[in-house]
Amino acid sequence: MINIVLFGKPGAGKGTQAEFLKGKYNLTHLSTGDIFRFNIKNETELGKLAKTYMDKGDLVPDEVTIQMLQSEVDNNPHSAGFLFDGFPRTLAQAGALDRFLESKGQQITATVALEADDEILVQRLLERGKTSGRPDDQDEEKIRNRYQEYNEKTAPLMGYYKEQGKFYAVDGIGSIAEITERLSTVIDNL
Repeated sequence: MINIVLFGKPGAGKGTQAEFLKGKYNLTHLSTGDIFRFNIKNETELGKLAKTYMDKGDLVPDEVTIQMLQSEVDNNPHSAGFLFDGFPRTLAQAGALDRFLESKGQQITATVALEADDEILVQRLLERGKTSGRPDDQDEEKIRNRYQEYNEKTAPLMGYYKEQGKFYAVDGIGSIAEITERLSTVIDNL
């Protein structure tokens, strides 16, 4: 079983790359953003709670995110592996994910980070916001707030996974095909 954490700031291309990687490696794609949107659209209790944070441009608290993710993993018991997209985002989430996977006899195989300049990513998100209708992608101040939260809460995960020998950085600028090739090279050599 292969379990990959796809890591990167909002707009780095995690969702786009996950589509290619899940097919190539037969992984179940677990996007916290998609899981949040599903729960919000269907007005679940966790969805309503998550929406209050997302509307402000804040990250959803760990306990809410973890409950949603555990449910999705449990709903895919025969998966060949998981591609975690947008999770974990904090050291507490990483620890919770490790404990949860250990309870299932699994572990994170690797964390692959898509790296890109903030200014390029802000423009990507503003463009995405024009077509996606997502309010969190239409306000530059909210986008920059998400990056500030990322830098404060998520960046420490690099050290966490580096200590475990599971962190790989990939240049996230270029064509979709070029970035997919870079990611595949890392995964194929695990």
